[in-house]
Amino acid sequence: MTEEITPETFEHLVHLAALELNAEEAQYLRRQLNNQLKAIHELEAIPLPDEVAITSHGVPYTPSITPPIRNDEWLPNSDTKSILSQAPDTDEGYIVVPDIPHTDLD
Repeated sequence: MTEEITPETFEHLVHLAALELNAEEAQYLRRQLNNQLKAIHELEAIPLPDEVAITSHGVPYTPSITPPIRNDEWLPNSDTKSILSQAPDTDEGYIVVPDIPHTDLD
C-alpha cells in the first residue's frame, strides 16, 4: 500500500485542526493514520456473501430488547451561580467563550 496521507496532506490537516506538532510527533501521527487506513482496506477486502446483512453494531437490537425512547425533559437548575462560578469568564449570566477566527477553506 502506498501512503494515502502524504506529508503535504497531513500538513494541511494539521493546519486545519490548529495543532502544534514537532517533527517527531507529526511523523508518528501520520504513520499511525496510514496504518489505520491500511487496516480498513484489509477489512474491506474480505469477501462476504451477498446474504450477509450490513450492520452498524455487533449486537442486534430487536424490538423485544430495545428500551422505549425517553421523552426529553427539561429540568431547570436553581443553583446557576455555582455552575457559572466554574466558568473562566462570564457576562450577565452567560459563559463567555473565545472568538473562533473564520477563514476560507480553499
